[in-house]
Amino acid sequence: MTQCPAVDERLSAMSTPNASQIATITVNGRSLNCPTIVGSEGEIGIDISRLRAETGAITLDPGLGNTGSCESAITYIDGDQGILRYRGIPIEEFQAHPNFVEVSWLLIFGRLPTPEKTDRFSAALTRNAHLHENMKHHFQGFPIDAPPMAVMSAMLNALACFHPQFLEPDDISEDDFHELAARLISKVRTIAAYAYRHSKGRPFLYPDPGLKYCANFLHMLFSQPYQQYVIDPEIEAALNLVLVLHADHEQNCSTSTVRIVGSSKANLFASCAAGVSALWGPLHGGANVAVLDMLRAIHEGGMSADQAIAKAKDKKDPFVLFGFGHRVYKNFDPRALLLKKHCDRVLKLCKVKDPLLDIARRLEQAALEDPYFVERKLFPNVDFYSGIIFRALGIPENMFTVMFAIGRMPGWIAHWKEQHAAQGRICRPRQVYVGNQLSPYLSPDQRPG
Repeated sequence: MTQCPAVDERLSAMSTPNASQIATITVNGRSLNCPTIVGSEGEIGIDISRLRAETGAITLDPGLGNTGSCESAITYIDGDQGILRYRGIPIEEFQAHPNFVEVSWLLIFGRLPTPEKTDRFSAALTRNAHLHENMKHHFQGFPIDAPPMAVMSAMLNALACFHPQFLEPDDISEDDFHELAARLISKVRTIAAYAYRHSKGRPFLYPDPGLKYCANFLHMLFSQPYQQYVIDPEIEAALNLVLVLHADHEQNCSTSTVRIVGSSKANLFASCAAGVSALWGPLHGGANVAVLDMLRAIHEGGMSADQAIAKAKDKKDPFVLFGFGHRVYKNFDPRALLLKKHCDRVLKLCKVKDPLLDIARRLEQAALEDPYFVERKLFPNVDFYSGIIFRALGIPENMFTVMFAIGRMPGWIAHWKEQHAAQGRICRPRQVYVGNQLSPYLSPDQRPG
């Protein structure tokens, strides 16, 4: 499997060491001159790949916040400036006509698709939307209250059993990879819909070949056997944008997990299933669930938005305001700015009477006007608005992270593909051992109580 030429050229340019900038590390009198790698946006990485061999030392970076694990040509983020770009294209460019299928192709194959390639990929998505009939029996084996993320991870792994022709990464041609990518992106949507309907005790609905990606997903979620769910174009556009904005986000926890698992030459099904498990954590994909939990606590506590704002500003109060500010974006979350407009439209269209949504809007307005939040740039982030949109659409909270996984699937596939094409080493981090030194084995009667 080979990269497209544009990606090959960009990776080649990025991988050229900068001889004019050398970092010297000295440990116990032994020095190592480390070349620097300069990315296409001027980012500087210090190559320490020879550090242990030359000095016997390693670096220690808990959380890996200062460690580059790879070179990538997929997504660029500048958190200080509020910049997010897919393959060089600013995320704002996708706002007017959000198309998740087009963005999926862009991320995975390195360039925007021609109309012919878009049609071909869309046809592959339609062709691969169905699950093998035998997979339905797997759903029946889960309790109705099974966590949807557990179901999704299990069913992605189960897909490997039904598509063994894709289990050897080195044997997959470029054309075969088109088909593999389409299968995963299409089937993950069907898996999610079936997991939801199983939890509700409702019959599974087959994908409708006449509907586009997001509309088809809403159909499989909410249509009844004799009553098709009516999909408003504004709702479809909003869901497209949500998925587009979640499609990739550089080397986050779940994406790094996919690359690490893929570095062992594990197949794409297994690698993406691992990504789902990493995304499941409340510090990652569960952030928009935390927003709804917060809104519920405000409602049940009888607090006003102003009172919640005051509690959040009080350092002695344990109350936390979720959905405001972002670890990466120090100025503003560009995704949130785009999603806010669609959020307003969705709430207007759905006409949902929901006290939590009312609190969310009052909280948003109060935070945008409060000097404390404005000065610290604690603006609503993408999790705040996506949580509101999902609730307005009637998607239950335990499905929020599943929605995130559907959106992130093309990013995971793109990073797995890039990592495999680079033919890198298997990921094997080091550690600084802090346990006992050499100790004798004690028999049971010698062991202290």
